[in-house]
Amino acid sequence: MNQLKKITGIILAGGKSQRMGQDKGLMIVNNKPFIQHIIDALMPLTHEIIIVSNTSAYDTFAIKRVEDHIPNAGPIAGIHAGLMHSKTVNNIILSCDVPMITTSLLEKLTSYKNDDYDVVQFEANRKTMPLIALYKKRCAAYCLDVLSRGEKRLRTLISEMNTKTIVLPKKDWFLVHNINTVTDLKTIIHAIDH
Repeated sequence: MNQLKKITGIILAGGKSQRMGQDKGLMIVNNKPFIQHIIDALMPLTHEIIIVSNTSAYDTFAIKRVEDHIPNAGPIAGIHAGLMHSKTVNNIILSCDVPMITTSLLEKLTSYKNDDYDVVQFEANRKTMPLIALYKKRCAAYCLDVLSRGEKRLRTLISEMNTKTIVLPKKDWFLVHNINTVTDLKTIIHAIDH
């Protein structure tokens, strides 16, 4: 295995997408599903990619798909499932609704892979982004501990771990923008076209 690529990419595609009204990972922007943009950004940095989803539609991407071990427990359960299936210490975890993410931006996370942080996350516009982050495999135990207490909030999980936050310049905020609504999608498409 290439030493540089001892990283697993984990894409969380298990959300209910209530605000969008359809599965966000399969929505199209620039002629490709969101999840394909994310796969393309991860490929140069990882030796394996795992999709965490209960939806078999993701099998068409010919990438390993796993389901949550703990159902209906939100993104922490998705992170837990992905880390349990990972074979690497370092893992880039991304939600499926950030199609503008780039390899070069993700490289900023991997530059901390040899440090002792549990999590390295981005911050944009004063908002931290634990679903665009580098997680150590050992974080699976923290996830299980938090979930066993009935806690589903990602912020609680992050607050209990040794976390590094990288503050992004304003020019990069666009790249980490979550697309949660049709309006968000139209805004992104408009920005691409101009």
